[in-house]
Amino acid sequence: MADEENLPSGWEKRMSRSTGKVYYFNHITNASQWERPVGDGRGEPDKVRCSHLLVKHNQSRRPSSWREQNITRTKDSCVVCSAEYIEQIKSGEEEFKDLAFQFSDCSSAKNHGDLGQFGRGQMQKPFEDASFALKVGDMSGPVFTDSGVHIILRTG
Repeated sequence: MADEENLPSGWEKRMSRSTGKVYYFNHITNASQWERPVGDGRGEPDKVRCSHLLVKHNQSRRPSSWREQNITRTKDSCVVCSAEYIEQIKSGEEEFKDLAFQFSDCSSAKNHGDLGQFGRGQMQKPFEDASFALKVGDMSGPVFTDSGVHIILRTG
């Protein structure tokens, strides 16, 4: 479709099976939204700033965290858990920073998930690609790395 050629990188148009409405899905960030995404046509920044909430599973490269000595949950249960966190944040029931502080398996939890600024080549590739594809203020869907399942919030 000529329409899709104008979508920003990573975005595709899809049809909701439940409502029949068109929505947009980004295969890089796993984010979905009803509004048509718009690109600014300019290049990406040298650095981005993000916060994240990491949910580790028993196949993570280091299945242990500050919260749990020996993580036994499955990857599938991490996906379900991440989806619940995303829904709580989107509904306004919880704030990203509060969930990250309580539940993230990353030591960044003590900073409410804030990772500070980073450039290309400093994070695992799926995490990096998702972070740079998000606009400031946007939150990803589940992003999978060797560390586990991440929810990423671009803050700068």
